[in-house]
Amino acid sequence: MPKVVKKKKKGLKSLRSTGGGSAVETSPYRPKNIEKTPPCMDHCPNGNQIRKMLMLISKAEDLGKTYDQALEEAFYVALETTPFPSTCGRVCPHDCEAGCNRSEKEGAVSINKIERFIGDFGLEKNLAAKKLADDKRTEKVAVIGSGPAGMSCAYQLARLGYPVTVFEAFPKTGGMLRYGIPDYRLPSDILDAEINRILDMGVELKLNTAVGRDVSMDSIRDEYRATFVGIGAHQGLKLRIEGEDASNVLTGTDFLHKVNAGESVEVGDNVVVIGGGDTAVDAARVARRLGASATILYRRTKAEMPAIEDEIKGAEEEDVKIEFLAAPIEIRRNNGTAVGMKCQRMELGEPDDSGRRRPVPIEGDTFDLDFTTLIAAISQEPDFDGLGDLREGRDWIVIDEKGKTKTEAVFSGGDNVNLGLVIDAVHHGRVAAVAIHEMITGEEIPQPPKLAIIKPDKMKLEYYEESQRVTANELPVSDRLKSLDAEIVETLSKEDVIHEAKRCMSCGYCFDCGNCWSYCQDNAVLKPLTKGNLYTYKLEFCNGCKKCAEQCPCGFIEMH
Repeated sequence: MPKVVKKKKKGLKSLRSTGGGSAVETSPYRPKNIEKTPPCMDHCPNGNQIRKMLMLISKAEDLGKTYDQALEEAFYVALETTPFPSTCGRVCPHDCEAGCNRSEKEGAVSINKIERFIGDFGLEKNLAAKKLADDKRTEKVAVIGSGPAGMSCAYQLARLGYPVTVFEAFPKTGGMLRYGIPDYRLPSDILDAEINRILDMGVELKLNTAVGRDVSMDSIRDEYRATFVGIGAHQGLKLRIEGEDASNVLTGTDFLHKVNAGESVEVGDNVVVIGGGDTAVDAARVARRLGASATILYRRTKAEMPAIEDEIKGAEEEDVKIEFLAAPIEIRRNNGTAVGMKCQRMELGEPDDSGRRRPVPIEGDTFDLDFTTLIAAISQEPDFDGLGDLREGRDWIVIDEKGKTKTEAVFSGGDNVNLGLVIDAVHHGRVAAVAIHEMITGEEIPQPPKLAIIKPDKMKLEYYEESQRVTANELPVSDRLKSLDAEIVETLSKEDVIHEAKRCMSCGYCFDCGNCWSYCQDNAVLKPLTKGNLYTYKLEFCNGCKKCAEQCPCGFIEMH
């Protein structure tokens, strides 16, 4: 009989018989598969299943699938959380990439460009959205506004079988996606196609129907079991300085709305734009395409500009001049037309409530700027005409974590709650749709558990081979300025998308590298019989050496 030494009462290590007469050190800890949240998903406001989409493409051949099959699967994974992959793949500032652990090597995975390709693939293949329920429910839901929040809510409710009617005040759908983003960033045919896919699910649309003007909120609440309000924030704020009532002084939202609606806008040859956000940058770049020179006046430095970094870079490439640390103080007029303004030089003081340093005037330091058109793009707000009861002062519409407002059976989301990103609005609409379903049915939809976020220090980054990030081709500057709708950034090729997907490190989830099996000397790790399934453990063979966990590149295996 082999000699067995009893375990020590204290301490982590003990001795175990090997069955051959000798004993080896062992530990009470055993391997366990623990899924984590990758930082890319943690950084996405909508929780898009980024890792799952990328790994479907990356592992296609290993799982015996064609890349087209994998791309179709990835498309439907995207549609679980958003109906706008092609749109967001073009206009989202992709905070997901800022969190990508691959940044610790040669650069983040091009998640945004992959999302765009997946969305365009679905449009090219005419892939229809899938419903979650075959039965059609009888409870009608109204959605006010066809922007990203409203259409996201309508989409998720349609998936659940609800009859949804969307009321849109403008002649076309899309909200700020259509009327606030230039075609060179988001082509109208892409937006139309993604919205039509939602309408094809049976969603009813009523255009040119403003709540408060054409139909009352009370009548909607009487007819519909629940209402979602997603009216956006289409009203540009005024500068509140003398002289801005001239006809050639516009707000950024009004200017972009006119251009995107196809109206003829005469701006002359010298446009000045006030502001540092996306609307200001878009307005300046559109002015360049209308044949004018363009100057942005911003009261802080470049580091504080809230506009998307790539858009600022694009504006500079297109010879948009930016006057930093400057603010308007007085507009000069000639025969009723604004012709220039006096500007104040600024310096940065203490941080304000936003965390950015507050601009402070430099006494006696002013300068003049001439212009043919002045565009104020300092901020915007909702038009609450007909919906004033929902407004709660300067807080606009206030919602809880499920999108509920103070009014019974009325939900809201998007810019009319808080100015944010397109993906924020999509998330608001999705959350509200779930809450509406729960309110109507009395059934709570279970939410996925909160998982720990996997950071690079918990991974084995040296396992992954160096692989350079692919960049998308862009239209030459000289060609950009010839057209209002020439899209600047090209969609990646399928080969580039596959390359980028293979750069995903599958942070926090097994990708079948086999390291755990290779390093285990006790045959305690079992390979799955079917590709794609997880490795399992024969714990009675395990001595707790921790090699499987130490050699797991993605941080999926832990010792417990």
